[in-house]
Amino acid sequence: MLRPIWQNIFKFNWVFGLVLVLLFGIPRFIIVLHSNITGNYSRIGIIFLFMWLSPVLFLTKKGRKYIGIKKPDNYYWLFYSFILGVIICIIIYAIGILIYKQSISHWFVYISRSYTASGIALSSSQKFTYFLIYSLTGITFSPIGEELFYRGIVHGSFAMDFGENKASILDSLAFAITHLAHFGIVYIAGGWQFLFIPAAIWVILMFITSRIFFLCKEKTGSILGAIIGHAAFNLTMMYLIFYQIFP
Repeated sequence: MLRPIWQNIFKFNWVFGLVLVLLFGIPRFIIVLHSNITGNYSRIGIIFLFMWLSPVLFLTKKGRKYIGIKKPDNYYWLFYSFILGVIICIIIYAIGILIYKQSISHWFVYISRSYTASGIALSSSQKFTYFLIYSLTGITFSPIGEELFYRGIVHGSFAMDFGENKASILDSLAFAITHLAHFGIVYIAGGWQFLFIPAAIWVILMFITSRIFFLCKEKTGSILGAIIGHAAFNLTMMYLIFYQIFP
């Protein structure tokens, strides 16, 4: 399943999957943490782009089909995937509000600080413009890149040794831990803090979300189901940030 150029170096197994997780995950983690200080998140797009390209760079056509890059088997589940993405995002937002209100311990409140308009009172037209701009990137780069990577090539390599369910647990753990860079290890008032309990809740929620994206992939028979579920999650998060969190 690997392209011939890689076959003398790797086998398509859990070791290859772990190498990919570290190769992409560590730089991403560092870039996001640094971006939390500078407010410039443009470089993270480069990581998403390489995640997007990873199946083409590493896999043959047969390998890409194996990881789910093919037409869906169930088109109804594309719609259900979208709905699930919306629902899980709303639930995660509601849990944060219930426990932490609009404080910085709420994951979406902290994440909202990364947006240009954070803390600025916006008119209706300005808010809609910002919402469209950030939603466009939020439903493309991240969902496509992360799903082709985590639910695609990484999951497929783990599945060769551990089966589908255990592979999903492993790629979901990698996905969840990576998102600690987005919330959990936070930069506040010129210094770093680790919000242990909010971070633990966030990681658990990201793990569950990742498993739901895997369900979307399984039910549709295509990675497209996971991408749509993820895009719906991000679109809903953008709405909640701009219309519930921002002034």
